[in-house]
Amino acid sequence: MRSKSREWLTVYLVLFAWLPVVLEAQVITGATQTGIYYPWLQNKRIGVVANQASVDGNSNIVDMLVRQGFQVLRIFSPEHGFRISAEAGQTIGNSFDSVTGIEVISLYGNKKKPSPDDLMSIDIILFDLQDVGVRFYTYISTLSYLMEACAENEITMILLDRPNPNGFYTDGPVLEKHFTSFVGMHSVPVAYGMTIGEYARMVNGEGWLKNKVKCDLKVVPLKNYTHQTRCILPVKPSPNLPNATAVNLYPSLCFFEGTHISVGRGTPFPFQVYGHPEFKHGSFSFTPESLHNATFHPPLAGVKCYGEDLRQFYSENPTESGKLILRWLINAYQEWNGNPGFFTAYFNTLAGNATLQEQIKQRKSEKEIRQSWQPGIKKFKKIRSKYLLY
Repeated sequence: MRSKSREWLTVYLVLFAWLPVVLEAQVITGATQTGIYYPWLQNKRIGVVANQASVDGNSNIVDMLVRQGFQVLRIFSPEHGFRISAEAGQTIGNSFDSVTGIEVISLYGNKKKPSPDDLMSIDIILFDLQDVGVRFYTYISTLSYLMEACAENEITMILLDRPNPNGFYTDGPVLEKHFTSFVGMHSVPVAYGMTIGEYARMVNGEGWLKNKVKCDLKVVPLKNYTHQTRCILPVKPSPNLPNATAVNLYPSLCFFEGTHISVGRGTPFPFQVYGHPEFKHGSFSFTPESLHNATFHPPLAGVKCYGEDLRQFYSENPTESGKLILRWLINAYQEWNGNPGFFTAYFNTLAGNATLQEQIKQRKSEKEIRQSWQPGIKKFKKIRSKYLLY
């Protein structure tokens, strides 16, 4: 009986080591530290970059500023919008905020970078977006374009830092410049292990902005945070990352967005499953449907898909956290029997190279593929180390 007790104690300790041990309430975000940045905003005309997750407690950053009497001229919204929740890739036009009446300039519509007219009369850009630490998550691209625009128009940017829920590891192929796009603007791995404030410092310091311009950047850092802090975000960062499981699986499962395989968009559990109608093994199935405020036209809508349910993956496999997992992609390709049409043209854009697709087609093992990433990761970590705040 005593031996059994020791076994269960070991299991509990392993599980506890994986579970988020520092909650968002204990990490003090940049937005919370008003004593630092409110004085910088006095008598300034402000542009705010924010969305539904830009909150301190129950208050959106824009509502906080308006209540305090600050002069917010414009709101700039990233992919998915400001207070609304548009599906991924959906074009969003300019509008006026229904709560404050302030003009909202979309940076995921006909343009990704604000024009001089958009920035007219603005003294300071206040940036407050919740990132998830993944190269193809577009908020860091919005950040880069805004930093560039601020530099070109001599506007200061104040960035309110937030924790990276995937900030405890660095992994994946480093983007090759030939594959630069809005889902990968800089030569970083898929999971880069930095907060958005640290990332901004790196983009500025390495001269990665157009024409090597430098943004007048101020970062309000986090308190009580390290890169080993596991955080549960209080508000979902975007419509199809509804919980911590989806956020943690996203770096691995997003590769499927460059294939014909569904990752559960149009279900209550996006980025927590994968499947396809032609996968007949196993008992798990799901049928994507249009969902309000999430995915209006999901891939394979109305078609029953068979595949794998990963919602309990990390609780059942706690030692698997802290890395990208390729075996799901490899297994799905082999289930497809290597037939043409598994990959779409978008896959190489997501991967940031043409190598990963060829490695999978050549039946390389996950270990071999991961080994090929190591020189690039090692080089990146040397760059990254110069800009870490935590």
